[in-house]
Order: sequence, then structure tokens, then C-alpha cells
Amino acid sequence: MKLANPRWGTRIPSTSIIGTCRRLAVALCVVVLFGTIGGARGAGLDTNGGAENPAGKAVAAEASPLKLSESMQRLDASVRLLFNGYMRDPSICLGPDGTYYLTGTTEGQNSIRLWKSKDLKNWEKLDFEWRYGGSPWHKPYKDHGCPLWAPEVHYKKGTFWLTYSMPTYTGEFKDSGSGLLKSTTGKPEGPYADVSPNERLGDEIDASLFEDVDGTLYFVWHCGKIRKLKPDLSGPAEPVRKLHLSVSDPDPSHHSTLCLKIHGANSFDHIGYEGVFLFRIGDTYMLSAADHYDGKYTAWLATSKNIYGPYSARYPAIPNGGHNMYFKDTEGQWWATIFNGPVTEKPAIVPLNIEANGQITLREAK
Repeated sequence: MKLANPRWGTRIPSTSIIGTCRRLAVALCVVVLFGTIGGARGAGLDTNGGAENPAGKAVAAEASPLKLSESMQRLDASVRLLFNGYMRDPSICLGPDGTYYLTGTTEGQNSIRLWKSKDLKNWEKLDFEWRYGGSPWHKPYKDHGCPLWAPEVHYKKGTFWLTYSMPTYTGEFKDSGSGLLKSTTGKPEGPYADVSPNERLGDEIDASLFEDVDGTLYFVWHCGKIRKLKPDLSGPAEPVRKLHLSVSDPDPSHHSTLCLKIHGANSFDHIGYEGVFLFRIGDTYMLSAADHYDGKYTAWLATSKNIYGPYSARYPAIPNGGHNMYFKDTEGQWWATIFNGPVTEKPAIVPLNIEANGQITLREAK
């Protein structure tokens, strides 16, 4: 592929991360070849995505796979720049007072910063900055000068939450780490306490947080990994699970060269390779993550009626929209964050319509 990987290539502007981190970036630039085409995952799945239940009765095949909307041809003109400053992986949440809060990977890649806005147009930087290093599990990352990547901001259960992650310090993805912070005051400025100070909640990067309709919180990260949190939110309530698709996508042009290293040979039943985000509309879970499509760092999407899947065939929902997230404004309209395409490593949003089946189209916005 001609596309340079936006995450593991020239992401870190400073010269403080040398040695292992630099050698990792070089190693990950090696082009790898995909193995032979894998079949559908799991017993009972046929080539059309249908399945059989334990009783042997056929279950109806999935509806026709969703496709990239023609409306995305005008995506560049629909993107709204929030402000002219460096940011990757932007994340926005709506607070209880109708204020929007924004964070993301910011200049220096060494801390979490926050902005606020009442109208999604005028943004004010908060007097807040959080740096990792205070929890015991942070030590090897701190010792190796690893950056802080892709924080997200959420308002759930009466307070603010921040997810965060640091990339590997050994060259192996499994040695990356991600965690979760909780505001102890209910205010966006914190102070924040680490939910799991003694061990990482996630074993890779790009952490997110999802709350189901019953109030259960789930920690979600990287390429589609998930674990339920305890009711008192003191840590994980279950082992790590990995979410899978019911229909594989073996087209090499739809995958980063990192997919082989992350998912293994002949494994094409994944949503993406980084930047996962989970949300729900009605009784349908929407699973999004970043992967390649037509030479672009793209947001892919799949759906399921069960939080643990299997999820439907994925489709490229937003070209250049990789590692985004979705949120509703004060009027109940959908938006997605974006930092590629017509903008380059700057925070932006794009107005959307999202149907109950997961189909995403562009929406006209004032």
C-alpha cells in the first residue's frame, strides 16, 4: 500500500522518544503479505453469513450488507474545523449543562488537555492538564519515555471519565497499555483518580468507554477488545474478550499492513486494527474502528443485536474518518469527529444521519 500508516509512522514530533520506540516505528513499516483467504469464523456459519442454532434450525441470513454512501462524495465540504491547532483522535462528549467537552492526542503527546464549547464552534481551553506516571503500572512506560495517545472524554453516572493509553516500550503490541480515570468531583477539571492503578485495564492502545442501557459500563480498546467493569467501577468484572464479525473481509486493500501482526494470518473477521468505538441505537450495537479503504484511513462500521457479537459484515462508513467517535448534539443530531482528509491533524467534526441499521450518510448542517 502507498498509504503511510498515520499511527506508527511519523506520529511523534518530539525527539524525546528514541531507542526502542524509534526502532519499533521502523520495524512496523515493513510490508507484510496476507495469507490465504480465511473463511467465516465459528461453526455453523455459511458463506452468506447465515447460521444454525444449536437445535439445527436455520436462522435467517443477514440483510444485505451496508455500503459506503454516495453522500460521502461531498465529505470534504461538510467537514467543520473546530480550531487551528494540532490534534489527532479527537473525542467530544456532551456534559450535563449542555456544554461540549473535547480532548484528543495533543501537541507533545505527553498529557491530556480539555476544551469546552457551548455551540461546537467557539472553543475555550480549560486550565487542566493530566500526565501519567502516578500509578504503579505506568513505570515502564515512564522509564522509556512513551507518549500518551488518544484520550477520550465521557460523562457517565454523574461524573467525567477520561480514557488514555501508551504505546509499547518493547516493540510488541501486547506491551502497550491503557487505563481509565474518574473525576472525583464530578467536574471536567477533576481531580481524577485512576480506576485501576495497579494494573492496566487494556493490553493495547486506543481506549474507549461504553455505557449500555442497563447502566453497565464496558471498557473497549484497540481493535475490538472489550471487558465489562464491576458495578462499583473499581476494576474489570470479566476477562478480556475480542469482538468478531460474522463475515470475513479478506480484501488486502481493506487492511493495514499491521493487521497481520495484530490479528494473525488468515484472520479477516475483525472490525479494524485500532481506534475502536462502540455505541448503540435502539436495540442495535454499532462497532466502529479504523482500517484502510481506497488508500484512506477510514472509519469502518458493523452492527449486532448482542454486545459480544458476532457483528455483521463491516463497511467503510467514513473515508478519511479513521479513529473517530460519534456523539449527539443538544438537538439530538449525530456528528462524528475527524482529523484527516480536508484537515490534517486538526480537530474537526462532520454532521451525520445514522439509521437504525447502521447506515451512515452525510447530513446538511447550518
